Amino acid sequence: MTGMLEQDVANGTTAGVAEATAVPETAQSRRRAGRKLTRSAQRSAASAPRAATIDVQISPGDVLLTFLLAAPGPVEIEALPADSPAVAHLREQGTRMVVPLVTSGELVGVLALGSRLSERTYTRNDRRLLDNLARYAAPALRLGQLMRQQEGEARARERIDQELHVAQLIQQQFLPNDLPDLPGWHVAALYRPARTVGGDFYDLIELPDGRVMVITGDVTDKGVPAALVMASTHALLRSTAGVVSAPGEVLRRVNELLIPQIPLNMFVTCLVLVIDPRTGRTQFANAGHNLPYLRRGRRVIQLAARGMPLGLMAESEYDEHETVIEPDDIVLLYSDGITEQHDADGDMFGFGRTEALVQDAASGEELIAHAIEALGRFAGGVEQEDDITLVALHRGLSTPRDTGSFTVPSEPGNEREVMDRVAAMIGDALPGPRLEALKTAVSETAMNAIEHGNRGAVELDVEVVVRQTPDAVTVEISDFGRGRQREADIPDLDLKLAGLQTPRGWGLFLVEKLVDRCDDSVSGDRHTVRLVMQLDGPRKEDQE
Repeated sequence: MTGMLEQDVANGTTAGVAEATAVPETAQSRRRAGRKLTRSAQRSAASAPRAATIDVQISPGDVLLTFLLAAPGPVEIEALPADSPAVAHLREQGTRMVVPLVTSGELVGVLALGSRLSERTYTRNDRRLLDNLARYAAPALRLGQLMRQQEGEARARERIDQELHVAQLIQQQFLPNDLPDLPGWHVAALYRPARTVGGDFYDLIELPDGRVMVITGDVTDKGVPAALVMASTHALLRSTAGVVSAPGEVLRRVNELLIPQIPLNMFVTCLVLVIDPRTGRTQFANAGHNLPYLRRGRRVIQLAARGMPLGLMAESEYDEHETVIEPDDIVLLYSDGITEQHDADGDMFGFGRTEALVQDAASGEELIAHAIEALGRFAGGVEQEDDITLVALHRGLSTPRDTGSFTVPSEPGNEREVMDRVAAMIGDALPGPRLEALKTAVSETAMNAIEHGNRGAVELDVEVVVRQTPDAVTVEISDFGRGRQREADIPDLDLKLAGLQTPRGWGLFLVEKLVDRCDDSVSGDRHTVRLVMQLDGPRKEDQE
């Protein structure tokens, strides 16, 4: 009976959703009989007609899967769930017996058998033999599946690693190896992808007329697709910059070239600045990128310019704007990888924290270092979510030609001594009217430092530092007032004459009108007012 079943199974109509391997019994007493039965089966198979293959297809949601997982062994086709689409398909193919292959509580395959060629029904011994076969075959089948899966995953990882390596090489070629050396400027940059490669980019292109084009961009998405789009966009920007230098026109042309080749649902944000390093005059246009920050003294502003991202809409126009980056100004260009980074509670780093970093920075290098440090503390171990790009431009103060400093006690009347000594140190660097305006501003500032900052305490000195550069004269007057105690009223002549407004605030108002620039800052226990007068320009009030 056993031999007949082996012959039928070998020649019968069988199939499975996964490969099955039968393991024969290993008892020494059965080996010889097994070889005889195998030869008998081979002779019968040679004389029997070739059987068709049963196609077993079971969808993930089919009730047959749950039924077979709980089945105690081989199951007749009549006992299977009637509402199963797979069972109906098996019936159509003449299936009579289904053997589930289960190991470690998991259904790994199914063995389906048709009618026996001997036309006998499956007996109890047949089922027992099939059950034993399933117990051997299921673990072997599962082992084979795992080995194929691991081999496939290893090949996939190797292929991905190769692709990432190639993409990384491409990206490194497009990012600047060395930042340009701009006299009087300090340039710092950082690029940190969220993965091996990313979609952010930046570049500094030296133009034939001595100006510099500064570009930052961000491609939607991350990884290899974004890196490839980045490479294409960067190449288009480079080639276009060799033809035109107006930032708005550069963005317009690149947008038209990018639209036919960029994949669907992808676009590029991009910011272009063209800077004259000698004068600080800057033209800029924006294609949906984050607005850059400009730090001037203690004040931080954003360079507002807007436009559609590249590759999103044909015939887009990009307005050009203009500003002047003055000595000691710092400009930060950045991607949303810093502002949109979340912490463990789901809060974003945001624009407020980024602006505070710009306000407190003393240099571009310090700004980038503090930004990465602050972002790491904020994230608290949360994985970097997006690519991070930071480019800081710091226009340094010109090298001082003459520098001097002195102190005076906080006694009423010493403001005149401060004014005279500052005028003597400046000499003829400023023409008469501008020198007189600066002297008045210095006298008013020194009097405020003596009376309000140090509150007339003679033991507290007022410190004065005078610096002269090829561009400007700077006077810094420091006291121990730790900054303004409260905001002064905006001076109003009618209110003052009516006795409704105190004199407070009129001195500062006057000083701000007399000089080209007036900054108020606090460092440690010192409060400093910084007065700047350009050597070759009109007074601020003449410009207004």
